[in-house]
Amino acid sequence: MNIFAEAARLEEENRPFAIAQIIESRGSTPRHSGQMLVMADGGCIGTIGGGMIERLVIEQAIAAIAERKARVFHGRMARNGQDAVGSDCGGAMSVYIDVHGLRPRLVLIGAGHVNRAIAHAAKPLGFDIHVTDIYPASLDAALFPPGTTLVHDESFPAAISKMNIEPSNFVIIATNNQDCEALNALIGQPLRYLGLLASRRKVQTFTHRLRQCGISETDIARLHAPIGYNIGAETPEEIAISVLAELLQIKNQSPGGLMKEDIRLTRDKLVVIRGAGDIATGVALRLYHAGFQVVMLDIAQPTAIRRTVAFAQAMFDGQACVEGVTGRLAKDVDEAFELINRGEIPLLIDGAAQSLEQLKPRFLVDAILAKQNLGTQRSMAPFTVALGPGFNAGQDCDAVIETHRGHELGRVIYQGYTHPNTGIPGNIGGHTARRVIRAPADGVMRCCVALGDLVQEGDIIAHCGETPVIAPLSGMVRGLLQAGLEVKTGCKIGDIDPRGAEADYTTVSDKARAIGGAVLEALMKLGRG
Repeated sequence: MNIFAEAARLEEENRPFAIAQIIESRGSTPRHSGQMLVMADGGCIGTIGGGMIERLVIEQAIAAIAERKARVFHGRMARNGQDAVGSDCGGAMSVYIDVHGLRPRLVLIGAGHVNRAIAHAAKPLGFDIHVTDIYPASLDAALFPPGTTLVHDESFPAAISKMNIEPSNFVIIATNNQDCEALNALIGQPLRYLGLLASRRKVQTFTHRLRQCGISETDIARLHAPIGYNIGAETPEEIAISVLAELLQIKNQSPGGLMKEDIRLTRDKLVVIRGAGDIATGVALRLYHAGFQVVMLDIAQPTAIRRTVAFAQAMFDGQACVEGVTGRLAKDVDEAFELINRGEIPLLIDGAAQSLEQLKPRFLVDAILAKQNLGTQRSMAPFTVALGPGFNAGQDCDAVIETHRGHELGRVIYQGYTHPNTGIPGNIGGHTARRVIRAPADGVMRCCVALGDLVQEGDIIAHCGETPVIAPLSGMVRGLLQAGLEVKTGCKIGDIDPRGAEADYTTVSDKARAIGGAVLEALMKLGRG
């Protein structure tokens, strides 16, 4: 069999293989020139001389295919020493092993106008394109680039099971009305890329359902939705460019964004937020979606209780995903900049804000919400905004945001103070202080329930040391301190939402959104000046 004809066939079928070619030979060797084709299962066509060295080259070729990366093998026909292959011929050989047949596989779930446009735009980029749909007429081969694999079945889950989708695949869901069924069939698979063409509201509805079905936050965080870059795309062809730009960013492991907006070149949109609790996270999300670059600073063991909506959880878990945005713990400022360029929100362990000297942000937001100023000064950044009591706008900061629930929640104050701290939590379902859980004793926090669990008044939900923590009322556990933390008597460790199953513990609160909008308003006004 002709080695190059077989290589051409495998390349056309997008089946991985390697070509091993002798590039150097010295002394007594089986051959001084030659090529060999090696397939992923170890099957071979051709030879480089046989013997022990060929067996080792085959092993190296299989490893190169798995790694998807070329390599050079050096072998000496000797029993001992560097590169020895266990023979007595005395020569030496170098073999270049190149990997082929690895076009990235793009699987399009749905054969509508947008996925057709994506297929045509992706073909010249080297993708191996596979399309499935439940409507035979939509799978007319004339609608797709030559070489597209078309799969039909009566349902999308059945069609997906036919396609042998692998972890290395890129998958895009864009059906007429069965996105949910397709998403349910794919969300648990560790794909290279899973994208969903949908509106923000639809994405929120779907992710909420997934959580109710027990899908982990890790699986949900892998979903790219809404899909693509916001370039004002309207036609299928424009949407295809938007989607493929994001897909190529993932494929090429590139940070994305405009090159001129690299954080190392300009800090005009850089915001540092002190604190990473639920309110600070609501602020971070509002600024992030408005195009600002956000870094969050907090202590190593923050005491945020609404941990599902607080990027502070990244301090314990390494990362946290809130409403589709990933916050990730960075070891230093350089890594923080890399994360920003990757479209994530970095967190630094820096309660004293010492990294400001390196970060050099244009904006600083104090979102610690300690009811007092813990050291933020107006001189820390060109523009400084603070949240809640304890700050004097015009002296400690350029603006302060009203955080007290009521008519003035979210008001931006440029001179003076907010309302003083009342010490009374906001009213939810007729309950204020009663819904807040405080530590009954000193000790290490141990949790008996999880966030989102429904409890009855009198249930044991945690322990502080050996002292049980009793639910003060029935409802949903919306807040609960991280297990393992040392707590002091009287400190806030949890929160019960009396609305029960109707409560939403997975998205930021109305209060956080209002305050986030106020911070955005303040930054826009201050930045114009």
